[in-house]
Amino acid sequence: MKILIADDDPQILRALRVTLGARGYDVVTARDGAEALAAAAHEHPDLVMLDLGMPHLDGIEVIAGLRGWTQVPILVVSGRSGAADKVDALDAGADDYVTKPFSIDELLARIRALTRRLGPVDSAAEPVIMLGAIAVDLSARSVVRTGTGSGSDPGKPETIRLTPTEWRILEFLLRNPGKLVSRQSLLTDIWGPHHTTDSGYLRLYLAQLRKKLEPDPAHPRYLLTEAGMGYRFTPDP
Repeated sequence: MKILIADDDPQILRALRVTLGARGYDVVTARDGAEALAAAAHEHPDLVMLDLGMPHLDGIEVIAGLRGWTQVPILVVSGRSGAADKVDALDAGADDYVTKPFSIDELLARIRALTRRLGPVDSAAEPVIMLGAIAVDLSARSVVRTGTGSGSDPGKPETIRLTPTEWRILEFLLRNPGKLVSRQSLLTDIWGPHHTTDSGYLRLYLAQLRKKLEPDPAHPRYLLTEAGMGYRFTPDP
């Protein structure tokens, strides 16, 4: 598996190249944003790991540039710990966010979480679930908003892009219609048993899903929060 690491700190690049290389990863490095985009286009990595504060192009610009042509998983590794920075990165198209300083065990867990669900879907008999005008095809792993025009121009279907983490959360909820899914269950399934207290990440991802899927994100119809307990997918009757 090939990982592109973009960071302007040479010590971090060197340490991650050695550490990840020792674990069997093929590591490509970039020292600034422009170099990161060029390396991604040339090397076609399986995962991109990048800092936000880089010269020439910052991390948000790199994420936006990548999302113009690829859906490769993007893991932000940054010293910026503010909620606004995390939201900006997720809004731009990042899949996960780790704050520096980090433990290598956590970083490896995040990499595994992003990459272990990239394999092909085994069954072609999965259902298509409707969230109002949005069709979620569990087999094709696609989300499409149906046309809403009228007359001779009914409108074109719109593909809605979900990050791998957003898809995993949505799939977990949709496979348990009407049931309360605890925060601990979701956190364990997505990030592993050592991250059952990271509920802030879960709230961010649910907010992102609602913005993409709910008719009125401020008043969710389908992806509901059960205060103090977890979340529930409520299908149409």
